[in-house]
Amino acid sequence: MSLDLLKERLPDYARDLKLNLSSLASEQVLTEQQKAGSFIAAALAADHAPTTRAVVDAFASQLSPEVLNAVKIAAALMAMNNIYYRFVHLVDASDYKTLPAKLRMTAMAKPGVDKVDFELWSLVVSAVNGCGMCLESHEKVCREHGLSAEQIQAAVRIAAVVHAVARTLSAEEALVPQLARAA
Repeated sequence: MSLDLLKERLPDYARDLKLNLSSLASEQVLTEQQKAGSFIAAALAADHAPTTRAVVDAFASQLSPEVLNAVKIAAALMAMNNIYYRFVHLVDASDYKTLPAKLRMTAMAKPGVDKVDFELWSLVVSAVNGCGMCLESHEKVCREHGLSAEQIQAAVRIAAVVHAVARTLSAEEALVPQLARAA
């Protein structure tokens, strides 16, 4: 499924999502690799197979197999880390903050791409998953490696729109049986 077919599947009430998806697909503030990786990382985090397939179909050809693998590493590790560190951040007991995580994440050390791109994709997934502690950490590293506020904002806008598209399509799929019974 292409990005155009994905947009066609969105209901009329989600017209703004269609427009945002189009404008972000032509975003110029990020490199092509950063943009494509951000779209795919967000789709993987959004956990809606049709959205993921459409986004991968639209953007995977812009990435080498090694870069695509790094995007998947970011999505997989952040799926784990975002839960753990959100817990540490939100629970009032301070002793969790001093305990070692004891979670294996060695792939972060050598993901196969520039650190800044990997950090950006980790930030994108963290935005979708809502982990404030991870957002702060990855945003700081992105800034230290030269990304501007506009570049980081563009990646998070991609995360927001891809997530909204996935949620909207998932809701529509869930409503189909209800609408059929009501008719």
